[in-house]
Amino acid sequence: ESDDASVHNEAKNAQQQPNIQPQIITTALNNNAKFPYLKKDEYEVWAMKMEYYITNNDMNIWKVIQNGNNMKRTVRDRDEMVIILPPTTADEHIDVQRESKARTTLLQSIPDDHVADFYYMDDARDIWNAVKARFGGNVESKRMRMSMLKQEFLEFRIGEAK
Repeated sequence: ESDDASVHNEAKNAQQQPNIQPQIITTALNNNAKFPYLKKDEYEVWAMKMEYYITNNDMNIWKVIQNGNNMKRTVRDRDEMVIILPPTTADEHIDVQRESKARTTLLQSIPDDHVADFYYMDDARDIWNAVKARFGGNVESKRMRMSMLKQEFLEFRIGEAK
């Protein structure tokens, strides 16, 4: 009976005491988070969300977008064409990587049918400002742009009919 009693007491104690397992808490940054995507007539919200997303992932990337990257080293060839020299120092390599990350993030967040309009730009700050000029602005400036586009269309149709 003593064996039965001890088994019964062990079972009773196991039911009363919760089974607590240690948990590992991680604070790793989730780099797989989905970043904001620019939608029609939602530039202001997109811009705020992009700033928040980028600053939370890498403040230095946001600084590149806001201030532009460091000046690139250049020389002129025999025909007076500007040649951008490749990075040679560690800091220059880091600057190139940051610029690339900033450009990639911005280009991936805009609609596919507009990527080609901004892809040729080398500076992330230029892309940010161009996206703002294209999609941002107040209601009055959008009305004026729409009016100008309608006028151009009408002139095109009249010219085509002649």
